[in-house]
Amino acid sequence: MNVLIILGVLFATLLILIPLLERYQHKLGLDKMQRYSKYIFPLVMASLVVKLIYVLWNE
Repeated sequence: MNVLIILGVLFATLLILIPLLERYQHKLGLDKMQRYSKYIFPLVMASLVVKLIYVLWNE
């Protein structure tokens, strides 16, 4: 159940962030957006690994 909540929050965050990034793309510039985007996938994977370890540890 917690995994579904985490995935729901991530999905909702993406639904909010994508339009905002598209709107302010001209203000941020493409270089800054690419610099930030390379950190998103590793952070998501790290949070999933931490959650998996937490779930396995507490069973």
